Amino acid sequence: MAKKIAILQSNYIPWKGYFDIINTVDEFIFYDEMQYTKNDWRNRNKIKSQNGVQWITIPVIQNNLEQKINETVVFDKKWNIKHWRTLQQSYSKAPYFKQYKETFEELYTNIGTEYLSQINYKLIQTICSILGITTSLTWSENYKIGEGKTERLVRLVQAAGGTEYVSGPAARDYLDVSLFEKEGITVSWMDYSNYPEYHQLFPPFEHGVSVLDLIFNEGPNSPNLMKTFNR
Repeated sequence: MAKKIAILQSNYIPWKGYFDIINTVDEFIFYDEMQYTKNDWRNRNKIKSQNGVQWITIPVIQNNLEQKINETVVFDKKWNIKHWRTLQQSYSKAPYFKQYKETFEELYTNIGTEYLSQINYKLIQTICSILGITTSLTWSENYKIGEGKTERLVRLVQAAGGTEYVSGPAARDYLDVSLFEKEGITVSWMDYSNYPEYHQLFPPFEHGVSVLDLIFNEGPNSPNLMKTFNR
């Protein structure tokens, strides 16, 4: 039986492309056993504001370079209140902000964890629900696999019963596709080009922002402006 798998690190309120990858597979595996990388998408993303594109960042503690994403914790206990306030200020005039205000206010106010992985998971899970994504969300640490880079991904896909591995385009530079093919696993690549524009506050239009921008501006129409939903 065919089964598509994607494996990525968790990101903070990711952009729409991240959710298109989730939507196109049967199982999405969070790979947060990987090293935490500073100034990356793990703990920050971009939103649109009156002042243009703005970074919104969860302040975290990095004790050493070997620290894993799932070991990373926040150091400002009020980060969630500050972020929710920023989102309100930026999107209160968006057409569908009121429709989702209660959901995200409840989530941010009662985030209930200091671990970055769990924060990201809770937000991604909620956004998947809003977009109607039913993909199974799991963790790489639930599977017993060995070491290696591409080899580890191959074993992870095998352990999950996958027959196809869906990857983001950036991995073309380092992924050894032959190792997948040797095990009978097909590799396919996500295409992030030619997304349609949508109604967005504060022009000029910017694609590379958090999916919350799309949701607050387009509401139930959001999946129609993505790539892997039946438009």
